[in-house]
Amino acid sequence: MKFFIDTANIDEIKKGVDMGMVDGVTTNPSLIARENKPFEEILKEICTVVDGPVSAEVVSLEAEAMVKEAKVLAALSDKIVIKIPMIMEGMKAVKHLTAIGIKTNVTLVFSAAQALLAAKAGATFVSPFVGRLDDIGQHGMELINEIMTVYRNYDYLSEVIVASIRNPLHVMDAAMIGADIATIPLKVIEQLAQHPLTSIGVEQFLTDWEKRTK
Repeated sequence: MKFFIDTANIDEIKKGVDMGMVDGVTTNPSLIARENKPFEEILKEICTVVDGPVSAEVVSLEAEAMVKEAKVLAALSDKIVIKIPMIMEGMKAVKHLTAIGIKTNVTLVFSAAQALLAAKAGATFVSPFVGRLDDIGQHGMELINEIMTVYRNYDYLSEVIVASIRNPLHVMDAAMIGADIATIPLKVIEQLAQHPLTSIGVEQFLTDWEKRTK
């Protein structure tokens, strides 16, 4: 499974890259706004650090305007993938962008039906949000299972990016289901490496080594 890092913070991205845990980056308007830098400047910097797809989201809600925004963003780097919201105008934009060779990532997906529409429109990536479903009392990972089943049934080429990940369990559940990608905050990537028995084992090894050298 590929790991994307879900942030627009260049320091966090560099930390993830140094660990070998970044196959791509996902951003959104909220993440970009936290950085207090020009949008295009942030994207260009990210593209110099990461060897993989970098998702940048449009803010328009009409297909024609989305396509116009997308062309400007895609011109920044061949790594840029255009995030498009899961609305009908968005599907029009995805169809058009796919036809002219611009990659897309359909975001804010909360049902298998929406994921089916995104795949039929030609989306490169589809991003179902598991954490937000969990927040309202639904089982987000059940959605991932449903989407993967539908895509396998019909050999759709769209890759599933499990998004809105809140903890290591989300990552491992996605991996067990066979999702293509998980987009993960740096904090959760670091949590994946942690286990109390590992910490105890390291401490014991060091203690035993210190005894040997005295």
